[in-house]
Amino acid sequence: MSDARRIEKLLYRSMKSTCEQYELLAPGDRVMVAISGGKDSYTLLHLLHQLKPRLPFPIELIAVHLDQVQPGYDGTALEAWLAASGYPYEILREDTYTVVTDRLDSSSTYCSLCSRLRRGILYTAAERLGCNKIALGHHRDDALETFLMNTFFSGKLQAMPAQYTTDDGRFQVIRPLIECAEARIAELAEALAFPILPCNLCGSQEGLQREQMKDLLSAMEAKHPDVRSVMLQSLRNVRPTHLLDRDVQAAWAARPEDIRPKAEARPTVQHADAKPRLTVLR
Repeated sequence: MSDARRIEKLLYRSMKSTCEQYELLAPGDRVMVAISGGKDSYTLLHLLHQLKPRLPFPIELIAVHLDQVQPGYDGTALEAWLAASGYPYEILREDTYTVVTDRLDSSSTYCSLCSRLRRGILYTAAERLGCNKIALGHHRDDALETFLMNTFFSGKLQAMPAQYTTDDGRFQVIRPLIECAEARIAELAEALAFPILPCNLCGSQEGLQREQMKDLLSAMEAKHPDVRSVMLQSLRNVRPTHLLDRDVQAAWAARPEDIRPKAEARPTVQHADAKPRLTVLR
C-alpha cells in the first residue's frame, strides 16, 4: 500500500468515526462543503465524497468556494480541479478584502472580521441552495489552538465542537475532520497534489495569537510527542466538579442518572496514624 493510500485510509477512518459518534450526518441532509482553497477543505470534500456512497442513507453534497477578491487571487486551478472531479459546486464572488482593509489598519488582526463576513455570505448561499448543514474543514490542531487562545487571552474554557446550530437556528455547522491531525492532512494534500490557494489577507500577518499557540504546541511536542493526542482526549474527558464555574457545577449535579453515573461510595482506606510531633495549645 502506498503512503498516500495509507494516510487517506487513516484520515477516512478518523472522519467516519467522528461522523458516527457525533451523528453529524442524517438521512436527507443537503450539505454545503465550504472550500477555501486550503489543504483542509480539499481533504474534507475528498473524504466526504468517499463516505457518501457508503452511508446507509442518502445525502447530497455541494462544494462552495468564495472568491474574496484578495490581491493576487487566482482561482483557476481550484475551479479546474472541481470541474474535473465531477463534484457539484458553486463559485461565489464578494469583495470582503476591501471591507476588512478599509475598517482595520495593518496593526489589527484581520481574521475575526474576515471570518464573520465570509460566514454571513456562506449562510446566505446555503439558504438559497437549500442546504441544512454546512461542513467546515477545521481539524484537531485548530481545536487545540482555539482552546489555548481562549484560555490564555479570553478567560474561558472553549474549543471547537464537532457540530453546533447557528444562532438563528437555520443551519447545523459540522466539522467532520475535528479529530484528524493537521500533519496527516498536509501529507495527503501533498500526495494528491491539491491546488492550494494562498491566503493574502490574514496569511500575510505575522505574530498572530494562533501562530503563537501553534509554536507552543510544537515546542511541547518536541519533548512530549503525544501531547496533541492527549490534549484532544482531555476535551472529551471533562470533569465539571473540578472546575470553578458554578453554573456548570449545578448543571452537572442535576444531570440524568444515565450520564456518567456517580461512582459507588468506597470504604475509607486505613491510613497511618496522624500523630503530631509537636502540639502547642493556647
